[in-house]
Amino acid sequence: MKFSAKDSAKAHTKSDLFIVFALKGKKPQLPSGLKVAAHAFENFEGKLNEKAITDTGSGLAKRVMVVGLGNSKNATPERLRRAAAIGVKQAEASSAANASIVFPAALSKALGEGRAGCAIAEGAVMGTYKFDAAKSKSKPAKLKTVTAYGPGKKFAAGAKRGAALAAANMFTRDLQNEPGNRMRPRDMVSAAKKVAKGSPRVTCKALTEADMKKLGMTTLLSVSAGSVEPAYLIHLVYKPTKKSKGKIAFVGKGLTFDAGGISIKPANKMWDMKYDMSGGAAVLGAFHALAAVGCDYEVHGIVATSENLIDGNATKPGDVVSAMDGTTIEVLNTDAEGRLILADALCYTVKKVKPDTILDLATLTGAVVVGLGHEVSGIFPSTDKLRDDLIAAGKEVGEEVWPLPLFEAHKKHLKSKVADVANINAGQGAGSSAGAAFLSRFVGDTEWCHLDIAGTAWGSDNRDWVGGAMGSGVGARLLVQYLEQRPRAQR
Repeated sequence: MKFSAKDSAKAHTKSDLFIVFALKGKKPQLPSGLKVAAHAFENFEGKLNEKAITDTGSGLAKRVMVVGLGNSKNATPERLRRAAAIGVKQAEASSAANASIVFPAALSKALGEGRAGCAIAEGAVMGTYKFDAAKSKSKPAKLKTVTAYGPGKKFAAGAKRGAALAAANMFTRDLQNEPGNRMRPRDMVSAAKKVAKGSPRVTCKALTEADMKKLGMTTLLSVSAGSVEPAYLIHLVYKPTKKSKGKIAFVGKGLTFDAGGISIKPANKMWDMKYDMSGGAAVLGAFHALAAVGCDYEVHGIVATSENLIDGNATKPGDVVSAMDGTTIEVLNTDAEGRLILADALCYTVKKVKPDTILDLATLTGAVVVGLGHEVSGIFPSTDKLRDDLIAAGKEVGEEVWPLPLFEAHKKHLKSKVADVANINAGQGAGSSAGAAFLSRFVGDTEWCHLDIAGTAWGSDNRDWVGGAMGSGVGARLLVQYLEQRPRAQR
């Protein structure tokens, strides 16, 4: 589907479906040239996500759809995002080849033209997402073009950015949704290299198992020991066009399939463990966006990718391995493998990249789903400022985050009798905090936040542009939004 934005002050072109947004208690304002029956929307109240559709006698469109945004004082980008997605889904369902979206001028002051354009583009593009790459036959989309009308250049610029962010989200979802036999560690490397080829400002290298062995990354390698598929450490770098304002690192867990190793998972729902690479997919998705929209920072993307399977070489419960920084780790549970590959990835990031800030993303614990469900990601920020920045970024892109506790007690509970640290806290509970406590050992004094996206990576509520059993693409847009607002922060 092709998306574009035009100035609402100019003449509108004909369309199969016009999508008009209306505020609660306000009569829908139709563009000049759109004529409907006088009673068509007389019962429409403008309640949030309320929708009504009618045929036209003549004029710019065959049909007109009105979507409610609720009260103007509660206007948010997420409301526009959902309204746009509702509209394009209706357009596809009604076999419209083209559709137009009209932004209400009344919201220009409340949201700003740029934010509005971005949100509408995101909703319109992401609302068309489907994954059928593994089907023998796929139905081509009926909706070919969507045009959004809004005020001036800021709206158009925001829409251009939103379309790029939406494309990055869908790229991330495509990686997530591929089955494990089609998305192996080598395939994540190929995807990363493809992203790098799309921009002269992005470079990519992939460390092999031999490279990692030389660096002493036996913790990461212990996870892939039971698989015939070799592990890789992907290192992407984005360089800005102007002098960099700092150096930021995104680190992602890229377990392309997690059977749990010898601490094997239950058979039921094990098929969902193809999503255990969602943190790594989000990092690749963020670079997909950066290739299009850029930022003012030098950004490094580190993705540790492997499989966690079982054979005679697999790591055994009770084995001791060493991280790149020399820390010895007792592996009490081989299904707590994400923190093992991230330990070496974080060591590598601290030593080789030396960033100002590290954000790591991982489907790390089932405990975060118990605590926060599928609608909110758990975060463990090392500073209050980083906490506030991530909460604000999450609200803006519709990917909410919530801070969880990380205390000295959580770190103490990971003491091992035979090594420096154990990879689980053996019955102390607080599973999400224990995972973050383990990772905190490997970042030193660098500003850092761990994002546990185990609940939000898939299985969330249907919010029109995202949700349901398949991958959500969570994290990619959040990371780029964090970079966008970071220059405004006092650091």
